[in-house]
Amino acid sequence: MPLLTEQEQELITAAISEAEQLTSGEIRIAMEKHCKDDAFSRATEYFSKLEMDKTVLHNGVLIYLAYVDHKFAIIGDKGIHRKVPADFWETTQIAMRAHFASGNIASGLIAGVKLAGEKMAAYFPSGNDDINEIPNEIIFLDQKPAEH
Repeated sequence: MPLLTEQEQELITAAISEAEQLTSGEIRIAMEKHCKDDAFSRATEYFSKLEMDKTVLHNGVLIYLAYVDHKFAIIGDKGIHRKVPADFWETTQIAMRAHFASGNIASGLIAGVKLAGEKMAAYFPSGNDDINEIPNEIIFLDQKPAEH
């Protein structure tokens, strides 16, 4: 059984689209089973691999989740960190962790996306000329078949 149903994936993708209507920022979710390292370090590694640092305003956000190891991180590009307080992602992480703790991965991701969009809108409001620079689909970093 997949971690997220097709319907849950569609709901998450729709949440990203809705959140990005509030902000010029770009939000992406990347997931994998395991993270041997610190989740923030792993997210940082994938941030550039997924070209999240290529947005015009350097305001991409990556939500990284290693679901088997119960680790996650939110990382924003340098344009964000120049403008926001150090604890900018803290309330988003708290909300996500509450959903994850109850076993609801999809709700946690949706909550994180919605909060990220709302918080980013204060610093990077959506403009009339705003375009979707990064696809909204979830990236599954390891699509290996399940082991028996």
